[in-house]
Amino acid sequence: MHSPARRHWMLASSLQAAGLGALGQGLLLWPRAAQALSARALSFPRDHGSHPELRTEWWYITGHVQAAGQPWGFQVTFFRSRVDVTQGLQSAFAAKQLLFAHAAVTDLRGGKLMHDQRIARAGFGVARASETDTDIRLQDWSLVRSDLYANGQTPGADSRYTARIEASAFRLQLELDSTQPLLLQGQQGLSRKGPDAGQASYYYSQPQLAVSGSITVGAERMAVASGTGRAWMDHEWSETLMHPDVVGWDWIGMNLQDGGALTAFRLRRADGSAVWAGGSLRVPGGAVQVFNADTVTFTPERWWTSPASGVRYPVQWRVQTPVGTYQVQALLDNQELDSSGSTGAIYWEGLCDLLNAAGEPVGRGYLELTGYGKPLRL
Repeated sequence: MHSPARRHWMLASSLQAAGLGALGQGLLLWPRAAQALSARALSFPRDHGSHPELRTEWWYITGHVQAAGQPWGFQVTFFRSRVDVTQGLQSAFAAKQLLFAHAAVTDLRGGKLMHDQRIARAGFGVARASETDTDIRLQDWSLVRSDLYANGQTPGADSRYTARIEASAFRLQLELDSTQPLLLQGQQGLSRKGPDAGQASYYYSQPQLAVSGSITVGAERMAVASGTGRAWMDHEWSETLMHPDVVGWDWIGMNLQDGGALTAFRLRRADGSAVWAGGSLRVPGGAVQVFNADTVTFTPERWWTSPASGVRYPVQWRVQTPVGTYQVQALLDNQELDSSGSTGAIYWEGLCDLLNAAGEPVGRGYLELTGYGKPLRL
């Protein structure tokens, strides 16, 4: 679950890593409280772009492909955070917006996860996020959206995302093409994240993205096998703070084999009980069912302890929804991302299979687990 609070919690440590330590301390006290977002119709291609008037935003892509005869998972996430304490400064050097990014590749056959990160203040040609469309550049990493025109559709309806990631241990050169309309999460794109009205975000997804391009590991460049890849894109932006009782969250985004798309999440207390939950199912053909907060339940079934951090994560789940009960199974236990060198976060995010109540595979996607090592606190 891509809670806005996650981005703020990581931001103070991110500023420290970027040499902005005083700002990082100042961000622990926000100068004004979060306000409830108004319901509005999202407009594209404008809303593919950045929304710097709100505190936090992210573009999040996960997927799986076959390359060089073996399966791979990948994650690319770009974040934007508004630095409130600098907004009144006139200097061109003031860090008013901070951009950072995470990328990871899961080598299922080799049984390992590779990951990297970037961080910079916006400006000076180093980092930027366009307000007119998805066009994010962070040093030598980028994510750019362009239109795919079909059957006279309007701009912003169909998309191609081009991701270029030059990491220390791997390289991603991917094109991700929409095969379905946008999926507006929540109530027509306004998604509640807690019991208070101010805990909400604008949120849409693009499931069932077709993937092409290449993955390079070391010196080996591997082309994505045609027709094997599927990816998921989330874009979310908000002014919201996390509910004070929440210590972390669990989230899944699953591309279903029949062409459907399943989202489910919960935000949890220290005792494991849910403060809030939600999600949706879009069936082939476009009908969307939005889940109420009291209709989604996450129950852990198997745990794994990271030998690196000592954190214990539930890597197998039973997830109950209004449309059925599913099992989520990690395809590799060790998919922990240690980003303490840039964002301060250690969390689990990895490729999983989705099984129905009969134990049959019905989908594949990503599971995100946060707040298991320590509570998230502002």
